Amino acid sequence: MAKAEYIISLIKSHYNNEPERFTTVALQIAAHEAKLGHTFVADEIKTIIDKAKETKQRNKVFSPDLQGLIQENVPAVNLFDMIAPHDIKSKINRIISEFVQRDKLRKHDLENRRKILLSGPPGTGKTLTASILANELNLPLYTILMDKMVTKFMGETSAKLRQIFDLIEQRQGVYLFDEFDAIGGERSRDNDVGEMRRVLNSFLQFIERDNSDSLIIAITNNKELLDQALFRRFDDVILYNLPNLEEKEELLKNRLAQFSKKIKFKDLLPDINGLSHAEISLACIDAIKETVLNEKQPMNNQLILKAIKDRNAAYHK
Repeated sequence: MAKAEYIISLIKSHYNNEPERFTTVALQIAAHEAKLGHTFVADEIKTIIDKAKETKQRNKVFSPDLQGLIQENVPAVNLFDMIAPHDIKSKINRIISEFVQRDKLRKHDLENRRKILLSGPPGTGKTLTASILANELNLPLYTILMDKMVTKFMGETSAKLRQIFDLIEQRQGVYLFDEFDAIGGERSRDNDVGEMRRVLNSFLQFIERDNSDSLIIAITNNKELLDQALFRRFDDVILYNLPNLEEKEELLKNRLAQFSKKIKFKDLLPDINGLSHAEISLACIDAIKETVLNEKQPMNNQLILKAIKDRNAAYHK
């Protein structure tokens, strides 16, 4: 991108009241200057942006009707921190690339991927992905609390959904619908109630009409439970699985890096069984805590193995 295009993008984002877009373009300029060897200029731009982040008031007040329904987070995790198969990281990178260059796509009447469905077992990186996208794109992460969204009163849930999608239009961000099964279930199921079918129909209408600059992410632990009409409303579906042997070893090495000389990682793999990414990380933390609190207990394979077996017993009886 030429310097003139950077300036035009900055001006557009300013007058369109798009502060997040302004910051994204500024970071692109910093990267461009760094490639040219202008490290002082690049560092100066990054310093200004970092200071602005520190002083920026992120906790904006929501309308009274939405209080308690939305949780705002300021994620600080990068794609580099994620241990996942190449195809998942590639899809996340594609979402980021398309978002950053969405103006270029629009010149050709194309839209960037904005509506994403993430499916897979608990603890495999779905919520982490939403945090990564928000951080990489310098956007706030808003989590929609589905258990607070769904009520027993006729029409109330659909009304709340309408307010959520109005907010998505007005305030750019990454909007995470966690435990999406609560409203996204198959409409033809015999045990479904009429109110939930109406809620799902409302969601289908709102997401299809949405033309905002926000990212909408829905998470489910089992996509088989979802209504088939949902899938064509999403621009991309990313499927997550339990870690393979290579990922298990990488997770152990990553979490226990400070003790790597004392551990034979491959010897631990047969005992991990069906633990998720999150569960393996928790087992590593358990082992580290044990060595910190008990100075007579050095880090070794037996200690980690005990933590892994405890986690297996807790989650996979």
